[in-house]
This record gives sequence, C-alpha cells and structure tokens, in this order.
Amino acid sequence: MKRIFLVFFVFVCLSSLALASENDGANWYDNLFFKSSEYNFQLIRTIGYAYSGGADIGECISTARRIEDGDGNSWFDEWMKTANGVYEFALSSEKKGHLTSAKEAFLRASNYYRTAGFFLHSEKDRDKSMISWRKSKESFLGALRYMPNITPITIPYEKTTLPGYFVKGKTYLEKPPLLIIHTGFDGTGEELYFEIAYFAAKRGYNCLIFEGPGQGAVIRLQNIPFRYDWEKVVTPVVDYAITRNDVDPNKIALIGISMGGYLAARAVALEHRIKACIANGGIFDFSENRYESMPEELIELLKTDKAKFNEYIGEVMEKDVTARWFFNNGMMVFDVHTPADVMLTIRKYTLKDVVQYIKADMLIIDSESDYTLKGQAKKLYDNLKSPKDFYLFTKDQSAQAHCQMGAIAISNEVIFNWLDKIMK
Repeated sequence: MKRIFLVFFVFVCLSSLALASENDGANWYDNLFFKSSEYNFQLIRTIGYAYSGGADIGECISTARRIEDGDGNSWFDEWMKTANGVYEFALSSEKKGHLTSAKEAFLRASNYYRTAGFFLHSEKDRDKSMISWRKSKESFLGALRYMPNITPITIPYEKTTLPGYFVKGKTYLEKPPLLIIHTGFDGTGEELYFEIAYFAAKRGYNCLIFEGPGQGAVIRLQNIPFRYDWEKVVTPVVDYAITRNDVDPNKIALIGISMGGYLAARAVALEHRIKACIANGGIFDFSENRYESMPEELIELLKTDKAKFNEYIGEVMEKDVTARWFFNNGMMVFDVHTPADVMLTIRKYTLKDVVQYIKADMLIIDSESDYTLKGQAKKLYDNLKSPKDFYLFTKDQSAQAHCQMGAIAISNEVIFNWLDKIMK
C-alpha cells in the first residue's frame, strides 16, 4: 500500500501548476537549471515577466545559479538577496531624482520578492513567506508613485473589502472595455499586472485586478479562504465596477488564470452582466484528474482513515517538491489543517451543476504540456452551450507550459485578438 502511494504521488503532479514529468522532455525548460521541474517552472514564471518589466534575465540567471536544488530556504534566501539589492537601487534612484529608473527597479523587485516565498507556505515557514509577500506589495506600490494610470482600490465585499488595482488603458475612449482579472491557486494581484494588465492597457482596455478569498492579501491578512461559489465574489466586483464613470457596463470581460479557469467560469454561470470570459486554462472539475489518478485503495483510505492517509502524504512531501508545495499551499488557502482535508475540499470545485447556465462568449485555453489538468479544458469546452472558442498553445510555439509561462507575448496576443473581436 505504501509503495503504491509513493509511486503515485511522486509521478503525478498535484499542484495547480501542471508540469511535465522529469523524464519526458516535453518542456523546453526541463533541466534548465534544476533537476526539479517545479523549480525550473517557477524560474521561467519569474524570468518570463522580463517582457513586461518584471524581471531582467541576468538577475534571474545569476540568482538561479546560487540556489541549492530543492531547498526552499535556499530559494528564499537567494531571491531575497536579489530582490533586496534591486529594491535598494530603486530607493537610491528615487532619492537622486531618477524616477523612471526607480519605477523600473521597484517593479522587478516586486516580482523577485513574490518569487522568494513561493515554496515556504507551510505553517512553520509562513513567517518567511509573509515577509517576501509584504515586500512584494510594498515594492509594487513604490512603483505606482510613478505610474499614474494605476490606482489601488478597495471593493466592498460582504462585511469587509477586497483589494485590487484599477489600470487605465491607453485610449481616447471615455469608457473603454473593462477586463476584470483574477488569479488562481497561488498568484497575487501584483503579478497580474506583469502577466496581463500591462498588455491590456497597451491595447486600450481598462483593467480591474482584484484578489478574492484564498488569494493574496485576503488569505494572508484577512484569513478568508477560497470558496467554490465564486460568483458571490465576482458579483460584488461587478457591482463596484459599474459605479465608476469610466466603465461601460455593456463591455465587461473576465479572465481567470490557472485555478482561476474554474473560478471565472463558475462566476459567469451565475453573473450574467459579463459579456466575455477567458479561462486560462479551462477547468471543468478541479479535483477530477487527481482522484482518477489515485488507486482505489487510497480513495478508500481517504474515506476511512484520514490519519493514515496524512501519514503517507507526509512521507511523500518530505521527498517530492511539488507534493510538498501543493499541500502546504492548499492547507493555507483553503484554511484546513491536513492534506486529507485539502483533497476533500477540492471536490466542491466542479462546474457540473452550473455549466449549462453560462451565457457569455467563452474562450477556453489549453496548453499542450499542462498534464495535471489534462483534458479539463476540452471537457469544459464540450459542455458549454454558449458561444465559444477553443485555443491550444503548443510546443511549436514554445508556449506549451501551464498558463503559457515563459511565452506571455504570444499568449496575450492570442487572448486580446479574440477579445477585440468580441468587444467590437
């Protein structure tokens, strides 16, 4: 039994970041610097934002060379060292009146700080990840002093508020189309500027970036975990958006990234003021692939002996970077205490009872090497009754990784070509 479990979890990636196995050579970044595919993926995720001002290649490569493979504390220390150096340069530039240089350095530091704490979400390491998250946000806000088109916002939500940013597009229109953007299992609002909003603003779109339950500041400062009924999050965001005099209520789109591909689709099933929705990547059932890959004995153990299940998971987490990260992050963002609780919680994240209510124009995106959620995008597409398009990013485009990390230029070109068509 134990052997079956170990083999299963070592070779099946349980994170929302679907990675190829170590040995299939499916991704151009395999063995780039690390034996761990997860480490290589997170490196290209960081370095890929060089295109939108969030990184410099030399800074990233020199940092990677200093990191001990598979060691989360080494990853944290070296990215913090790089981030601190860039941040200090930003402060020095600002003090001397070199404001463009300060802005650029603040932006890069923000991304590096985000990266630093990525692997340290276990309860014992969370203080470190909180330090890097706070510095990432602080550095991004430093850059905004010289970016008048971006304003921090707060959105009324139940008895509290959600944080976000409003990004004005470069356009002559008084009320250009609005793109609402949220991330998924592990991203931040600040990252979404580099990933999408930078590209949207250049094309004349206004953007509303927000963090919801389970994400960014909402889980870290307010301790509000994810909820599967994401329409109850997006509806207050739309309510806020249409109060603004720079928003056309008839031209609102929504994009969800990674696990956000489920969340966004769930939202538009029951929030019909949204005209268009992009799921990158598309997810019909967030738990389905994970459960289908599990031996029946493990599924039964999850039902009958959670303590033993957690014991086995703990052994795997000691050996496997991806399993360790997935469960530690899952316990944080779902506000549960054991790996078994994570597996039971994700079963709620399915569209099977609401997909028929989706009316918006839909773009469902898949990536050729997005193995953990393999088939989910096509399953969502096939179940849609609304106007829909499907796009598969391929190895030939070097865009086959989860959410097209490392290839955000062509990713955004495809997305906004489609959105332009819909909004016209």
